[in-house]
Amino acid sequence: MEILRTIPEVRAARQAARGSIGLVPTMGYVHAGHMALVQAACAENDRCWATIFVNALQFGSRQDFSTYPRDVSRDLTVFKDAGVAAVFVPEADAMYAGDHSTYVHVEGLTDRLEGASRPGHFRGVTTVVCKLFNLVQPHRAYFGRKDAQQLRVIQRMVRDLNLPTDVVPVATVREPDGLALSSRNVHLKSAERAAATSLYRALQAAQQRYAAGERDAGALRAAMQDVLAREPLVKVDYVSIADDETLGELAAVAGPALASLAAVVGSTRLIDAMELGA
Repeated sequence: MEILRTIPEVRAARQAARGSIGLVPTMGYVHAGHMALVQAACAENDRCWATIFVNALQFGSRQDFSTYPRDVSRDLTVFKDAGVAAVFVPEADAMYAGDHSTYVHVEGLTDRLEGASRPGHFRGVTTVVCKLFNLVQPHRAYFGRKDAQQLRVIQRMVRDLNLPTDVVPVATVREPDGLALSSRNVHLKSAERAAATSLYRALQAAQQRYAAGERDAGALRAAMQDVLAREPLVKVDYVSIADDETLGELAAVAGPALASLAAVVGSTRLIDAMELGA
């Protein structure tokens, strides 16, 4: 496995690579959710590449950035054992010059949900992902469905900028009790970890009501809120029943829809999502 730390090294390795490349961009501290992306990329391409870069541009606070879990040495071992061909591990100054002033911004989709709660977050995401796509030039790139808004924003960026990369969604990986895997789960204390399962249970409540014939989006949101309200350690940021493509909030569900939510459990912010009827 090649470990690439500079942009010239990435360009040289990419020029020498043959066959299709599947890219898995990560911020590291890899878990089984990341490895599901790697498994898909390895299965569907001649080579799987990964990146490890904690992108300060997408963090709303220095504290959140500084406390984001990191273990690059372990990550590299895991990637090597999984058959990853190359990993790009840049320093911040390799990705952003001191006078960096160019950004990629997807309008509309980024105004709500995570975009409303974390101003500037998606500008950081799309800027770094666009740069990685430009450097690696992957045939396919793999993203988890848990980060549902991020997935749609990146798909829109690729479409609008005519980037020659297929964005491949991969199913959310969950613990046996339903908690979606996240690098931030490591910050949860025991009682918080138990309370965090309410996010999945809230999504399930909406899914069950939908399956039973409920199409009033307000009633579906209320079902989610009811589950979360029973957990005193959970502070709700938002619950959403939105159009699956535009992410605009719905009054009634008449087509593909996305249930999503965000909450702070203890001091850890978590998100989750589920496509209704899927």
